[in-house]
Amino acid sequence: MSDSNTTDFTNPSTFILMGIPGLEAAHVWISIPFCTMYAIAILGNFTILFIVKMELSLHQPMYYFLCMLAVTDLVLSTSILPRMLTIFWFNSREIDFSACLTQLYFLHCFSVMESGIFVAMALDRYVAICHPLRHSTILTHPMVAKIGLTVVLRSAIFILPYPVLLRQWPYCRTNIIPQPYCAHIAVANLACADIRVSSYYGLFVQFCVIGLDVIFIFISYTLLLRAIFCLPTKDARLKTFGTCGSHLCAILAFYTPGLFFSLTYRFHQNVPLHFHVLITNMYLLMTPMLNPIIYGVRTKQIRGRLLRLFTHKGT
Repeated sequence: MSDSNTTDFTNPSTFILMGIPGLEAAHVWISIPFCTMYAIAILGNFTILFIVKMELSLHQPMYYFLCMLAVTDLVLSTSILPRMLTIFWFNSREIDFSACLTQLYFLHCFSVMESGIFVAMALDRYVAICHPLRHSTILTHPMVAKIGLTVVLRSAIFILPYPVLLRQWPYCRTNIIPQPYCAHIAVANLACADIRVSSYYGLFVQFCVIGLDVIFIFISYTLLLRAIFCLPTKDARLKTFGTCGSHLCAILAFYTPGLFFSLTYRFHQNVPLHFHVLITNMYLLMTPMLNPIIYGVRTKQIRGRLLRLFTHKGT
């Protein structure tokens, strides 16, 4: 099949990933910060998993959910970065149609999964602060496992229509994707058919699935903050609120730019394509990199275990 963007085809065997359009000459230099962020994400998230596994005192619901978040971040970053580097370093732009659909499924599935994990973590903080005496009886190990399974199944089921719908459409315009990875709306825009079903379903996932997650988190933290402000002393309020600080930082880092970039991609008018693609790629790697740093720095138990680990190695 020709790589030309005018080739007629209804069932493409490959797509062409363009990398960062307009910045092809700088691909090698762009790969350096991306590689650095990916390395930090891999090291940080594996460190979180190792510390929680080795430290028995961390075998609690909050840290189980944190491990789920670390695994999600590892899969999310790995689903895009290695393929991106083959474009930046080796100019290997072709991607098989089925591989493209698999990549976008993993990308969107684990993004929705991460949102669900933040909801589970908000629930854990709510129960721990508003119902501290019942925390261990409400969030038992079987209950944590059920919540985790629900988050995984919800993501897998809601994102499954993405590749199913994309496989139905005929493609006769172009096989060039103007970014370094496959995403749902980017592939759908290549179809020469009415893609309103795909577009509307994507908006449904954005607003009704992730949007409901945001609403649930907002309600949880409203109730949680009300309980904190009812505490008798300022020290007690600060100490209790400190247990939620890392979670709030991670939530803001995930949802705020994510919503902005998603809406910009669908409705952008005056945003240069290369700027949008570059910033979106940085966001996809920024969250997996920041989460272990946020929880490692702000969570006393993880920070203490990490310091002891390096202290023992030093002695």
